[in-house]
Amino acid sequence: MTTSTVPTDAAAGSRRVLLVAHTGRDEAREVARAFTKALTAHGIVVRLFPSEAADLGLEPGGEGVEIAPDADPSGGCELVLVIGGDGTILRAAELIHGTLTPVLGVNLGHVGFLAEAEYDDLESTIDAVVHRRYTWEDRLTLDVSVHRDGEVIARTFALNEASVEKASRERMLEVVVEVDGRPLSRWGCDGVVCATPTGSTAYNFSAGGPVVWPGVEALLLVPISAHALFARPLVVAPTSVMAVEVLARTDGSGVLWCDGRRTVELPPGARIEVRRGEVPVRLVRLHEAPFTDRLVAKFGLPVEGWRGSTERRRRLAEETVETVESGDA
Repeated sequence: MTTSTVPTDAAAGSRRVLLVAHTGRDEAREVARAFTKALTAHGIVVRLFPSEAADLGLEPGGEGVEIAPDADPSGGCELVLVIGGDGTILRAAELIHGTLTPVLGVNLGHVGFLAEAEYDDLESTIDAVVHRRYTWEDRLTLDVSVHRDGEVIARTFALNEASVEKASRERMLEVVVEVDGRPLSRWGCDGVVCATPTGSTAYNFSAGGPVVWPGVEALLLVPISAHALFARPLVVAPTSVMAVEVLARTDGSGVLWCDGRRTVELPPGARIEVRRGEVPVRLVRLHEAPFTDRLVAKFGLPVEGWRGSTERRRRLAEETVETVESGDA
């Protein structure tokens, strides 16, 4: 994960923002209209997909609104503003994959781990966009390929995870897992999750995998309900190549899910290879809060009784004294 600051040399009047919203929700439509009104009032063009512009009742060509082109929807945009939950952010990442356009999520969902702002932060978020007071982090992605009889039959990517799952509830999936060209273990299981650090708090977390800080460059592999003595979650090098082979003699077929959005059917004998993606996804950051604070806030973790280190308590006490003395003066 790398962090960068936003450039400030864009020419006046040429600023553009691609807005992606979950227009099926009244609240999201309301927030999207508010953002559009505020940004266009500051001379920033808001780009929308045709269906979302219609859902929002916004006419292209008027009031600084334009329609996103099919070929490169975020081309010329300084960021992608996403109104919704993590699912909407993953949809936006899919729509602009490979462009390196920073993505700023405004959470209207439940946990919203990928989002940076909340609905209550509307005014401050608009101000940050207008005055370019934000940075971004490059998040590791996955490149995923599906092979059958030596041929590549599908290619896709993932920001959170690529999961190989059984297609039928009644039948267990028989797989062999490989890391760096060597077989690791064979499992009868419900599936296998290959995740990024960003996705460690998503499906990987639910499957019993570790939570990995975004700054750690690594890949994760977690079996789902494996019927085996050795079926532990694994953390491998970012340069490693993970592979999952669906045994040809198994009775059950499988399905590949990437970020819960893109699917590929996996017949017996299919081989799925997962490696670090060539192009990261850039997530906008408005605050410098540590990832620990994000975990505590998003999961509501109990931290009562924490006092911190002695040195930290001393610094806080000194800051309090200085504040009181300056107030008395």
